[in-house]
This record gives sequence, structure tokens and C-alpha cells, in this order.
Amino acid sequence: MSIDPREKIALFIDGANLYAASRAIGTDIDYRRLLSEFQSKAYLVRAYYYTALVEDQEYSSIRPLIDWLDYNGYTVVTKPAKEFTDATGRRKVKGNMDIELTVDAMDMAPYYDHMVLFSGDGDFTALVASLQRRGKRVTVASTLSTPTPMISDELRRQADFFLDLAELTKTVGRAPSAPRVSSHAQDSDDD
Repeated sequence: MSIDPREKIALFIDGANLYAASRAIGTDIDYRRLLSEFQSKAYLVRAYYYTALVEDQEYSSIRPLIDWLDYNGYTVVTKPAKEFTDATGRRKVKGNMDIELTVDAMDMAPYYDHMVLFSGDGDFTALVASLQRRGKRVTVASTLSTPTPMISDELRRQADFFLDLAELTKTVGRAPSAPRVSSHAQDSDDD
């Protein structure tokens, strides 16, 4: 990992994207170890976690994770997911958090030197370029270790550094828990 210990870093986690990528490589993320890993590398200014929630569900399988993150050092940003029926009559859930993440990354830019973006979504390429013009270094964490890469080529090329989750999960991963239906299984316009 190319992080200078003198840097101030900020983590921006696209929850749905990280969930899909970690599942694709057959692991779960241990968020306590993830926080510790980056705190040991440099001064961690903030760790943001973004996800949309289906509000009308009596119980959401992601709620315990959100609550845990909120109490354990993460700034959790949520919004209600939108539900709709597609042309084939299937119920779909849409919960894109790109704008919220982008606004926070730009607002926080004066306070960090290095952004670590946990997403492979090509929509973030313009954000990365904008931060670089402001003198920020950007690491993108996603994976190429799947049959279909989970990161857009444009985003990977734009980033200063690429961190493959398959490598990172050697220190912050754990065996996957039982499969569950989660609001992370949303459409997310990745790429």
C-alpha cells in the first residue's frame, strides 16, 4: 500500500460496491480490522460508509452493520432506496450514493492528503481527477481478481494507486457469513 505515514487519509466506502466486490472474491470485510489497518498506516481523518436503505422493511439485514459502524468509528451516510417495477414486472431496488460520496469527498478535501475510495464505479473517475487537480493522492480499492473485473478501467487508470481487495482481505477479510438478502444487492450503476 502506497500511503506515506505523514499523510492525513480519509476512507470513502461505497457500501453496495464493496459488498459486491468482497462477495465476488469470496470474503467478508472485517470493518474493525479495516479501520485498524488504515489507522496504522497514517493519520485517519475520517472513514465514511455509504449505503441506501429500504425504509419500508420491518427488518433490514444491513441494519446491524450500519449500527455497528456508526458506533465504532465510521461516519455512516444513508438515504432511502427507491423501489420500482421494471419492464419485465420484477421488483427492483435502486440506491445510488455517488452524489453523496462525491459531495463529502470534495467538502472534506481541505482536511486530507490522500483519499482511499472503496469502489470500482467508473462514475467516480471525474471525482478522482478533480481531487488530483487539488493536489490529493487517490487510492482506489476494488478487485481485478474476478472473471469480470469489479473496477472500471477508466477509474483504475485515473487513480494514483490501485489496491486489490484480494490482497487487502489477507489482513482485513474473514470467511463469508451465510448468504443473505441485503439492501446491498441493489442496482448501483457500476461502470
